[in-house]
Amino acid sequence: MKTQRQNLNDDNADIDNASIVAAFLGQSTATNPKDHRSGYIAVVGKPNVGKSTLVNALIGHKVAIVSPKPQTTRRRILGILTHPDAQVLFVDTPGVHELRHSLNKVMMREVDQALADSDAILFVADVSHSPTDDDRNVAKRILAAKRPIVLALNKADTVDPRFLVQNVAAYEALVTKAPADPPPYMLTSAVRGDNLEKLLDMVLAVTPLGPPYYPPDQYTDQTERMIVSELIREQAIRNLSHEIPHAIAVLVDEFDERAGGAAYIAATLYVERDSQKGILIGGGGQMLKRIGAAARKNIEAELGRSVFLELWVKVREQWRTNSRTVNEFLAIENNK
Repeated sequence: MKTQRQNLNDDNADIDNASIVAAFLGQSTATNPKDHRSGYIAVVGKPNVGKSTLVNALIGHKVAIVSPKPQTTRRRILGILTHPDAQVLFVDTPGVHELRHSLNKVMMREVDQALADSDAILFVADVSHSPTDDDRNVAKRILAAKRPIVLALNKADTVDPRFLVQNVAAYEALVTKAPADPPPYMLTSAVRGDNLEKLLDMVLAVTPLGPPYYPPDQYTDQTERMIVSELIREQAIRNLSHEIPHAIAVLVDEFDERAGGAAYIAATLYVERDSQKGILIGGGGQMLKRIGAAARKNIEAELGRSVFLELWVKVREQWRTNSRTVNEFLAIENNK
Protein backbone atom coordinates (compact mmCIF):
# COMPACT_ATOMS: atom_id res chain seq x y z
CA MET A 1 0.00 0.00 0.00
CA LYS A 2 3.06 2.26 0.16
CA THR A 3 3.87 2.57 -3.52
CA GLN A 4 3.47 6.34 -3.33
CA ARG A 5 5.66 6.81 -0.27
CA GLN A 6 8.75 8.96 -0.82
CA ASN A 7 12.09 8.74 0.97
CA LEU A 8 12.90 12.32 1.82
CA ASN A 9 16.59 12.74 2.56
CA ASP A 10 16.92 16.50 3.06
CA ASP A 11 14.96 19.72 2.88
CA ASN A 12 15.41 20.15 -0.87
CA ALA A 13 14.31 16.58 -1.56
CA ASP A 14 11.32 17.16 0.69
CA ILE A 15 10.21 20.14 -1.37
CA ASP A 16 10.93 18.48 -4.73
CA ASN A 17 9.07 15.28 -3.90
CA ALA A 18 6.11 17.19 -2.53
CA SER A 19 5.99 19.17 -5.76
CA ILE A 20 6.09 16.02 -7.88
CA VAL A 21 3.29 14.35 -5.90
CA ALA A 22 1.20 17.51 -5.90
CA ALA A 23 1.60 17.90 -9.66
CA PHE A 24 0.63 14.25 -10.18
CA LEU A 25 -2.53 14.83 -8.10
CA GLY A 26 -3.31 18.08 -9.87
CA GLN A 27 -2.70 20.10 -6.73
CA SER A 28 -0.83 23.30 -6.04
CA THR A 29 2.24 23.00 -3.83
CA ALA A 30 1.00 26.11 -2.06
CA THR A 31 -1.67 23.94 -0.38
CA ASN A 32 0.95 21.53 0.98
CA PRO A 33 3.16 23.33 3.53
CA LYS A 34 6.59 22.01 4.40
CA ASP A 35 5.29 20.76 7.76
CA HIS A 36 2.47 18.76 6.10
CA ARG A 37 1.96 15.36 7.72
CA SER A 38 0.91 12.12 6.04
CA GLY A 39 1.17 8.47 6.98
CA TYR A 40 -0.43 5.07 7.37
CA ILE A 41 -2.07 4.33 10.72
CA ALA A 42 -2.87 0.65 11.33
CA VAL A 43 -6.09 0.34 13.33
CA VAL A 44 -5.74 -2.88 15.30
CA GLY A 45 -7.63 -4.69 18.04
CA LYS A 46 -9.51 -7.87 18.87
CA PRO A 47 -12.91 -8.51 17.24
CA ASN A 48 -15.93 -6.39 18.10
CA VAL A 49 -14.19 -3.49 19.87
CA GLY A 50 -15.49 -0.92 17.38
CA LYS A 51 -12.52 -0.46 15.05
CA SER A 52 -14.59 -0.01 11.89
CA THR A 53 -17.11 2.24 13.63
CA LEU A 54 -14.22 4.36 14.90
CA VAL A 55 -12.61 4.62 11.46
CA ASN A 56 -15.92 5.61 9.88
CA ALA A 57 -16.44 8.25 12.56
CA LEU A 58 -12.94 9.68 12.14
CA ILE A 59 -13.20 9.77 8.35
CA GLY A 60 -16.74 11.16 8.41
CA HIS A 61 -17.79 8.65 5.76
CA LYS A 62 -18.70 4.97 5.79
CA VAL A 63 -15.67 3.15 4.41
CA ALA A 64 -16.11 -0.10 6.36
CA ILE A 65 -19.23 -2.13 7.07
CA VAL A 66 -20.22 -2.64 10.70
CA SER A 67 -22.34 -5.11 12.62
CA PRO A 68 -22.73 -6.34 16.20
CA LYS A 69 -21.19 -9.67 15.15
CA PRO A 70 -17.42 -10.24 15.44
CA GLN A 71 -15.11 -10.75 12.45
CA THR A 72 -17.18 -8.55 10.15
CA THR A 73 -14.02 -7.01 8.63
CA ARG A 74 -12.08 -9.54 6.55
CA ARG A 75 -9.37 -7.49 4.83
CA ARG A 76 -7.48 -4.22 5.10
CA ILE A 77 -9.70 -1.23 4.31
CA LEU A 78 -8.21 2.19 3.72
CA GLY A 79 -9.95 5.30 5.02
CA ILE A 80 -8.46 8.62 3.94
CA LEU A 81 -8.81 11.73 6.11
CA THR A 82 -7.52 14.90 4.44
CA HIS A 83 -6.97 18.20 6.23
CA PRO A 84 -5.13 21.25 4.86
CA ASP A 85 -2.03 20.34 6.87
CA ALA A 86 -2.30 16.55 7.00
CA GLN A 87 -3.53 13.40 5.29
CA VAL A 88 -4.06 10.46 7.65
CA LEU A 89 -4.44 7.05 6.03
CA PHE A 90 -6.33 4.85 8.48
CA VAL A 91 -5.99 1.14 7.69
CA ASP A 92 -8.88 -0.76 9.25
CA THR A 93 -8.02 -4.40 9.91
CA PRO A 94 -9.77 -7.66 10.84
CA GLY A 95 -10.07 -8.37 14.54
CA VAL A 96 -7.15 -10.45 15.83
CA HIS A 97 -8.42 -13.95 16.61
CA GLU A 98 -7.37 -17.61 16.59
CA LEU A 99 -6.70 -19.44 13.34
CA ARG A 100 -9.36 -21.98 12.32
CA HIS A 101 -9.67 -21.80 8.52
CA SER A 102 -7.69 -20.51 5.56
CA LEU A 103 -9.96 -17.47 5.80
CA ASN A 104 -8.74 -16.74 9.33
CA LYS A 105 -5.12 -17.14 8.25
CA VAL A 106 -5.59 -14.67 5.40
CA MET A 107 -7.29 -12.24 7.75
CA MET A 108 -4.37 -12.40 10.20
CA ARG A 109 -1.88 -11.91 7.35
CA GLU A 110 -3.83 -8.77 6.53
CA VAL A 111 -3.29 -7.57 10.11
CA ASP A 112 0.42 -8.37 10.03
CA GLN A 113 0.85 -6.62 6.68
CA ALA A 114 -0.94 -3.53 7.95
CA LEU A 115 1.36 -3.43 10.96
CA ALA A 116 4.46 -3.86 8.80
CA ASP A 117 3.39 -1.08 6.41
CA SER A 118 2.31 1.35 9.10
CA ASP A 119 3.92 4.53 10.34
CA ALA A 120 2.04 4.29 13.62
CA ILE A 121 -0.57 2.08 15.29
CA LEU A 122 -3.96 2.91 16.75
CA PHE A 123 -4.70 0.17 19.28
CA VAL A 124 -8.47 -0.01 19.85
CA ALA A 125 -9.73 -1.73 23.00
CA ASP A 126 -13.09 -2.07 24.75
CA VAL A 127 -12.57 -0.20 28.03
CA SER A 128 -15.89 -1.46 29.41
CA HIS A 129 -14.13 -4.79 30.05
CA SER A 130 -10.74 -5.67 31.46
CA PRO A 131 -8.13 -7.04 29.01
CA THR A 132 -8.51 -10.62 27.81
CA ASP A 133 -6.03 -13.07 26.31
CA ASP A 134 -7.10 -11.77 22.89
CA ASP A 135 -6.12 -8.24 23.92
CA ARG A 136 -2.77 -9.50 25.15
CA ASN A 137 -2.22 -11.25 21.82
CA VAL A 138 -2.98 -8.01 20.00
CA ALA A 139 -0.54 -6.13 22.24
CA LYS A 140 2.25 -8.61 21.47
CA ARG A 141 1.78 -8.09 17.73
CA ILE A 142 1.76 -4.33 18.20
CA LEU A 143 4.91 -4.22 20.31
CA ALA A 144 6.70 -6.50 17.84
CA ALA A 145 5.99 -3.98 15.07
CA LYS A 146 8.03 -1.31 16.92
CA ARG A 147 5.92 1.63 15.81
CA PRO A 148 4.54 4.63 17.73
CA ILE A 149 1.32 3.65 19.51
CA VAL A 150 -1.86 5.54 20.35
CA LEU A 151 -4.40 3.77 22.56
CA ALA A 152 -8.11 4.32 21.86
CA LEU A 153 -10.13 3.06 24.83
CA ASN A 154 -13.45 2.74 23.06
CA LYS A 155 -16.99 2.14 24.33
CA ALA A 156 -16.33 4.52 27.23
CA ASP A 157 -20.05 5.31 27.24
CA THR A 158 -20.78 1.77 28.48
CA VAL A 159 -18.09 1.35 31.14
CA ASP A 160 -18.99 0.90 34.81
CA PRO A 161 -17.31 3.88 36.54
CA ARG A 162 -16.20 1.60 39.38
CA PHE A 163 -13.85 -0.25 37.04
CA LEU A 164 -12.74 2.57 34.76
CA VAL A 165 -9.43 3.43 36.42
CA GLN A 166 -8.26 -0.18 36.74
CA ASN A 167 -9.28 -1.03 33.16
CA VAL A 168 -7.46 2.01 31.77
CA ALA A 169 -4.32 1.09 33.72
CA ALA A 170 -4.50 -2.52 32.56
CA TYR A 171 -4.74 -1.62 28.86
CA GLU A 172 -2.04 1.01 29.20
CA ALA A 173 0.29 -1.58 30.77
CA LEU A 174 -0.20 -3.95 27.81
CA VAL A 175 1.56 -1.60 25.37
CA THR A 176 3.90 0.34 27.64
CA LYS A 177 7.41 -0.21 26.31
CA ALA A 178 9.08 1.31 29.37
CA PRO A 179 7.64 2.46 32.73
CA ALA A 180 8.59 6.06 31.98
CA ASP A 181 7.18 5.96 28.44
CA PRO A 182 3.47 4.97 28.45
CA PRO A 183 1.56 5.47 25.20
CA PRO A 184 -0.93 8.32 24.89
CA TYR A 185 -4.50 7.17 25.39
CA MET A 186 -7.97 8.60 25.00
CA LEU A 187 -11.35 7.43 26.23
CA THR A 188 -13.67 7.37 23.22
CA SER A 189 -17.13 6.42 22.09
CA ALA A 190 -17.18 5.88 18.34
CA VAL A 191 -20.98 5.61 18.43
CA ARG A 192 -21.52 8.93 20.21
CA GLY A 193 -18.43 10.66 18.83
CA ASP A 194 -16.88 11.34 22.24
CA ASN A 195 -13.30 12.72 22.18
CA LEU A 196 -12.66 11.91 18.52
CA GLU A 197 -10.98 15.27 17.86
CA LYS A 198 -8.68 14.75 20.84
CA LEU A 199 -7.86 11.26 19.61
CA LEU A 200 -7.12 12.61 16.14
CA ASP A 201 -4.72 15.16 17.62
CA MET A 202 -2.83 12.29 19.27
CA VAL A 203 -2.70 10.40 15.97
CA LEU A 204 -1.44 13.48 14.12
CA ALA A 205 1.34 13.86 16.68
CA VAL A 206 2.77 10.46 15.65
CA THR A 207 2.11 10.88 11.92
CA PRO A 208 5.35 11.66 10.03
CA LEU A 209 6.00 14.63 7.80
CA GLY A 210 5.27 14.03 4.15
CA PRO A 211 3.17 15.02 1.14
CA PRO A 212 -0.38 13.77 0.53
CA TYR A 213 -0.71 10.47 -1.31
CA TYR A 214 -4.30 10.86 -2.51
CA PRO A 215 -6.52 13.64 -3.93
CA PRO A 216 -8.27 15.68 -1.21
CA ASP A 217 -11.77 14.47 -2.18
CA GLN A 218 -10.92 10.74 -2.05
CA TYR A 219 -11.92 8.92 1.15
CA THR A 220 -11.04 5.29 0.27
CA ASP A 221 -9.19 3.26 -2.35
CA GLN A 222 -11.95 0.65 -2.68
CA THR A 223 -13.60 0.18 -6.06
CA GLU A 224 -17.37 0.51 -6.42
CA ARG A 225 -17.63 -3.25 -6.87
CA MET A 226 -15.81 -3.83 -3.59
CA ILE A 227 -18.02 -1.35 -1.76
CA VAL A 228 -21.19 -2.88 -3.21
CA SER A 229 -20.19 -6.44 -2.28
CA GLU A 230 -19.46 -5.34 1.29
CA LEU A 231 -22.78 -3.49 1.62
CA ILE A 232 -24.61 -6.63 0.52
CA ARG A 233 -22.64 -8.78 2.96
CA GLU A 234 -23.36 -6.30 5.74
CA GLN A 235 -27.10 -6.83 5.37
CA ALA A 236 -26.69 -10.59 5.22
CA ILE A 237 -24.73 -10.45 8.48
CA ARG A 238 -27.32 -8.23 10.13
CA ASN A 239 -30.29 -10.37 9.09
CA LEU A 240 -28.86 -13.83 9.77
CA SER A 241 -27.59 -15.50 12.91
CA HIS A 242 -25.32 -18.22 14.27
CA GLU A 243 -22.59 -19.50 11.92
CA ILE A 244 -24.23 -18.49 8.63
CA PRO A 245 -22.91 -14.87 8.48
CA HIS A 246 -19.33 -16.14 8.76
CA ALA A 247 -19.90 -18.60 5.89
CA ILE A 248 -21.11 -15.93 3.44
CA ALA A 249 -19.02 -14.34 0.71
CA VAL A 250 -20.33 -11.94 -1.92
CA LEU A 251 -19.08 -11.44 -5.46
CA VAL A 252 -20.43 -8.81 -7.85
CA ASP A 253 -20.97 -10.50 -11.23
CA GLU A 254 -22.31 -7.55 -13.23
CA PHE A 255 -22.17 -3.80 -12.76
CA ASP A 256 -23.65 -1.99 -15.74
CA GLU A 257 -24.81 1.55 -16.35
CA ARG A 258 -28.35 1.89 -17.59
CA ALA A 259 -30.28 4.70 -19.27
CA GLY A 260 -30.92 7.68 -17.06
CA GLY A 261 -27.84 7.04 -14.92
CA ALA A 262 -29.25 4.02 -13.09
CA ALA A 263 -27.04 1.02 -12.30
CA TYR A 264 -27.82 -2.67 -12.79
CA ILE A 265 -25.96 -4.86 -10.31
CA ALA A 266 -26.03 -8.66 -10.16
CA ALA A 267 -24.27 -10.36 -7.25
CA THR A 268 -23.89 -13.88 -5.92
CA LEU A 269 -23.89 -14.79 -2.25
CA TYR A 270 -21.84 -17.93 -1.60
CA VAL A 271 -22.38 -20.26 1.34
CA GLU A 272 -20.81 -23.60 2.26
CA ARG A 273 -23.81 -25.92 2.60
CA ASP A 274 -27.24 -26.46 1.03
CA SER A 275 -28.85 -26.00 4.44
CA GLN A 276 -27.29 -22.52 4.67
CA LYS A 277 -28.54 -21.73 1.20
CA GLY A 278 -32.10 -22.53 2.23
CA ILE A 279 -31.89 -20.30 5.30
CA LEU A 280 -30.35 -17.47 3.30
CA ILE A 281 -33.10 -17.59 0.68
CA GLY A 282 -35.85 -18.08 3.26
CA GLY A 283 -39.42 -19.23 2.81
CA GLY A 284 -40.73 -17.94 -0.50
CA GLY A 285 -37.44 -16.07 -0.95
CA GLN A 286 -38.39 -13.59 1.78
CA MET A 287 -35.01 -13.48 3.56
CA LEU A 288 -33.10 -12.84 0.34
CA LYS A 289 -35.62 -10.14 -0.59
CA ARG A 290 -35.17 -8.48 2.81
CA ILE A 291 -31.39 -8.50 2.46
CA GLY A 292 -31.60 -7.19 -1.10
CA ALA A 293 -33.99 -4.35 -0.22
CA ALA A 294 -31.83 -3.12 2.65
CA ALA A 295 -28.63 -3.46 0.64
CA ARG A 296 -30.10 -1.64 -2.36
CA LYS A 297 -31.08 1.31 -0.18
CA ASN A 298 -27.52 1.62 1.17
CA ILE A 299 -25.95 1.13 -2.26
CA GLU A 300 -28.12 3.88 -3.75
CA ALA A 301 -27.10 6.21 -0.92
CA GLU A 302 -23.43 5.40 -1.54
CA LEU A 303 -23.51 5.65 -5.34
CA GLY A 304 -25.94 8.55 -5.49
CA ARG A 305 -28.14 6.99 -8.16
CA SER A 306 -30.93 4.47 -8.64
CA VAL A 307 -29.93 0.81 -8.50
CA PHE A 308 -31.58 -2.38 -9.75
CA LEU A 309 -30.10 -5.16 -7.60
CA GLU A 310 -30.39 -8.84 -8.43
CA LEU A 311 -29.12 -11.43 -5.96
CA TRP A 312 -28.33 -15.12 -6.41
CA VAL A 313 -27.25 -17.77 -3.92
CA LYS A 314 -24.77 -20.57 -4.66
CA VAL A 315 -22.95 -23.22 -2.65
CA ARG A 316 -19.15 -23.41 -2.69
CA GLU A 317 -18.44 -26.23 -0.24
CA GLN A 318 -15.96 -25.43 2.54
CA TRP A 319 -14.71 -22.32 0.74
CA ARG A 320 -13.21 -20.94 3.95
CA THR A 321 -10.70 -23.80 4.06
CA ASN A 322 -9.47 -23.23 0.48
CA SER A 323 -6.86 -20.47 0.35
CA ARG A 324 -7.29 -19.93 -3.41
CA THR A 325 -11.05 -19.45 -3.05
CA VAL A 326 -10.57 -17.23 -0.01
CA ASN A 327 -8.25 -14.96 -1.96
CA GLU A 328 -10.68 -14.87 -4.89
CA PHE A 329 -13.59 -13.94 -2.65
CA LEU A 330 -11.67 -11.34 -0.67
CA ALA A 331 -9.95 -9.91 -3.77
CA ILE A 332 -6.54 -10.16 -2.11
CA GLU A 333 -3.47 -10.69 -4.26
CA ASN A 334 -0.24 -12.50 -3.41
CA ASN A 335 -1.61 -14.44 -0.43
CA LYS A 336 -0.62 -18.05 -1.07
